[in-house]
Amino acid sequence: QLQLVESGGGLVQPGGSLRLSCAASGFTLDAYAIGWFRQAPGKEREGVSCISRRGVSTHYADSVKGRFTISRDNAKNTVYLQMSSLKPEDTATYYCAASSYYSDSLSYKQYDDWGQGTQVTVSS
Repeated sequence: QLQLVESGGGLVQPGGSLRLSCAASGFTLDAYAIGWFRQAPGKEREGVSCISRRGVSTHYADSVKGRFTISRDNAKNTVYLQMSSLKPEDTATYYCAASSYYSDSLSYKQYDDWGQGTQVTVSS
């Protein structure tokens, strides 16, 4: 089983920025497409962004387009989610997940392996 570990979450004021990291261990990350998802209390899991194996293709949910940027450094076995202009509605636990293929559907059903999540809270 693949192991993914998210980090970089925290408390930030509205309008601020955070960079989340998704580090892989025990396997080579460049064999997988990676997605970022989030889930707020009482809400369904939501696809945020995804990136293809070599980073050529990316896709964003409309709610984060223009504010979030996904990238990957396969040499470091890590995928990043740069989040800017954060809003209170971005508050959630953020998860990264791995898939053996890329698509821009942002469907959680496509992803087989998940990290434990990192909390992001946007509040003044």
